Amino acid sequence: MNRFFTLMLGALIALSSCAAPTDARQSDAGAESTGETASPAKAPSGLDLVPLTITSNGKTHEFTVEVARTSREQARGLMFRTELAPDAGMIFPFDRVRPASFWMKDTPTSLDIIFVRADGTIESIAANTTPYSLESVQSGEPVAGVLEILAGRSAELGISPGDRVSWTESWDPAKRRGQ
Repeated sequence: MNRFFTLMLGALIALSSCAAPTDARQSDAGAESTGETASPAKAPSGLDLVPLTITSNGKTHEFTVEVARTSREQARGLMFRTELAPDAGMIFPFDRVRPASFWMKDTPTSLDIIFVRADGTIESIAANTTPYSLESVQSGEPVAGVLEILAGRSAELGISPGDRVSWTESWDPAKRRGQ
């Protein structure tokens, strides 16, 4: 009888080592080792979550941001969100370089709206926007996208126009289409 249990235990251990990963980190590690691209993490909103950095005065500030790619996702943005972590935000990559205009309608959380050129540099920052405001917040020139972070974070971290924003994709719409 003991021999039967020993064989069964051995079989169970062998089978369990062949099971599929049960956690996203294990799954991503497997994808990296085989050269496959891991699926991006998802926010509760269903949008992709990606790492983003802002380089300012030799310092790198790291964020995890949601990507609003479609016109529908961009129209909704951070509306109705009552909380935003200090290292979180949302990026709005455009399909072409263009003047940008945002408002805070239905947005209860004050934001810093950062306008980004195709080369990844910050064109301007609309700091501490007014929640629920219908006033238009505009870029000073055509931009490739916009980054929204918690109000006051730009000043707190010393982020200013000319600093560099980078993420997993290019800010340049032409390069993004080619990826």
